[in-house]
Amino acid sequence: MATIDSSIQYLKGVGPAFAKKFEKLGIRTIRDLLLCYPRKYIDYTQPYTVASAPYDVDCCVKATMLQKEPARRIKGGRVLSRALAADDSGVLTLSWFNASYAADKLIVGETYYFEGRVGGTLTHRELLHPLVRTEAQVAASPFVPVYHGTEGLPASRQASCAQAALAYVGELQDPLPAELLTRYRMPNKAQAVRAVHAPRNQADLAAGRRRLIFEELYLLQIGIFLLRSHGRRETSAPMRPLNLAPFWGSLPYAPTGAQRRATEEITRDLCGKVPMNRLLQGDVGSGKTLVAAAAIWFAAQNGWQSAMLAPTEILARQHAATLADRLEPFGINVTLLVGGMKASEKRIALAAIADGRAGLVVGTHAVLTESVVFKNLGLAIVDEQHRFGVRQRGLLAGKAQSPHLLVMSATPIPRTLGLLMYGDLDISVLDELPPGRKPIKTWFINGKKRRDMYGFLDKQIEAGHQVYIVCPAIEENELDTGMQAVNKYYTEVACAMLPHRRIGLLHGKMKPKEKDEVMQQFKAGELDVLVSTTVIEVGVDVPNATAMVIENAERFGLSALHQLRGRVGRGAADSCCILISDNENDSVRERLRFLCHTSDGFAVAKYDLETRGPGDFFGQAQHGLPTLRVADLVQDTRTLRVAQDEAKALLAEDPNLTDPAHRALSDEVERLFATAGAMN
Repeated sequence: MATIDSSIQYLKGVGPAFAKKFEKLGIRTIRDLLLCYPRKYIDYTQPYTVASAPYDVDCCVKATMLQKEPARRIKGGRVLSRALAADDSGVLTLSWFNASYAADKLIVGETYYFEGRVGGTLTHRELLHPLVRTEAQVAASPFVPVYHGTEGLPASRQASCAQAALAYVGELQDPLPAELLTRYRMPNKAQAVRAVHAPRNQADLAAGRRRLIFEELYLLQIGIFLLRSHGRRETSAPMRPLNLAPFWGSLPYAPTGAQRRATEEITRDLCGKVPMNRLLQGDVGSGKTLVAAAAIWFAAQNGWQSAMLAPTEILARQHAATLADRLEPFGINVTLLVGGMKASEKRIALAAIADGRAGLVVGTHAVLTESVVFKNLGLAIVDEQHRFGVRQRGLLAGKAQSPHLLVMSATPIPRTLGLLMYGDLDISVLDELPPGRKPIKTWFINGKKRRDMYGFLDKQIEAGHQVYIVCPAIEENELDTGMQAVNKYYTEVACAMLPHRRIGLLHGKMKPKEKDEVMQQFKAGELDVLVSTTVIEVGVDVPNATAMVIENAERFGLSALHQLRGRVGRGAADSCCILISDNENDSVRERLRFLCHTSDGFAVAKYDLETRGPGDFFGQAQHGLPTLRVADLVQDTRTLRVAQDEAKALLAEDPNLTDPAHRALSDEVERLFATAGAMN
């Protein structure tokens, strides 16, 4: 007999074939399905008329079938089916591609509820692939959840399977202490999950969601506090105050006021009794690496080793070279440790780390392996922290008893949100750019000007400069023909428009060694143009690159665009970023124009968070935190504060969740953090 932890294939209506489809959504068990919540809900109780339906917004329209047109084959081999529906206010055109069965089952003269995004014009309303319900269906269930679905698994099929899974909802253990449920008048876990999958009404749904949001944020805060609980112990790397004048004096330029301030905050932490837990965030090009170098110098003068974790091998090599220039004049040996090294090189590096000759170890995830043993690690640094999961940061910190931890990020996060997200991490902000950095000119154009743009790029190359071109996808998507795919773009556009230039291709499906080779070629000036996906977002400095082109710019959050833009402008020459989009939506165009007029990363982050929300702002599992199913780190800030306070109170009583009464809670925290963003 099936249980909640049985394979999804044993659920009524699934079977082995559909189980494989569910796997694409990360759903392997009945429990997974129950915890995969609807992406939205359709309220059929208040439908729009045809004329009043808002344009380009998902909504429900009630109308009567007028006529059906015969299905016909169109360009590309697709079959188009059309029908007309109407009410007293106007006529609505309904269209389906390769789904003639959807139109066939509609009866002329019957009234239906059509749900979807209304397009067309103000006078001619259209719906493409609408969800259709009869009056009887609406009367039986007026409030309907909508799921994500995937290829071969329609959202409607997922919905029916989710309803079947509710038979097992009573097996869900409630991780929340009973006193919390009472204090905040929340339903239990089973009631809440039932409410989000099969809400009786709006109030039922709101209560279920409120409880699940609280639970998710509560578990999040507990997990963060547990992972960083070493901060409550005395540090194993005590340090004494030192004058940084020798380090600052060795630089060919003066540090910014923000760099000095951040360094003072860090060194003050290093001299404290408990391990430092600090986030250093600054805009692209704000000089975080120099601050890290100052911290490493400080630790070395106190007799401690440091380690720096970078997300890619090529970035690790760049950091090693840069930091060696700054630190080796002081006798601090910089050792590189990456997966691509020869076995003999690794043996030499491991020996230097173990006996303390390596004052600084710079590497990728290779630093986290069991074979790496430090003599006296005092400072652990994680660069581009949003590329690592919480666990990876914890593994690095675990290389010593209680080392100091500094995490760095070029994704600016508003301070209040950062404090809540990172729990007990202190935050230092670099809000000044070093002198001499020229602003990057940013332009917004449509695809019709692409030919002129390529003429401009050719002149840039002729002048001895290099160019980045970024596309949003690796391969073509049949359902989204307007999205530029990097493989096709490379051959059919870039190589065609610049036939005499040296053009490279880079994307995430290439092997790490291949990616590094292409990036090294570009850095060495052996390529004029690099056509890439966003894998260059965290990349090496190429001072000679002066132009960045971003196709389908509307597909990216502003923070991601700003991060990409920061790949150019690293040298003395004037640099520019060209955003290409054919999207006519006013809000989209407004967002892109906003970026053209500001270079302040924190202003960009604030705008992005307010207009797109944290999911788009951080990117898919890129912030190193567990994937949140229902909570919104911006919208649910008030709940997050309450959850944080309650988490602190609980851990003050039971620091390691060893109380048997907290077993279910401990299991759920473990399960949640299993989704933490991994290295990529």
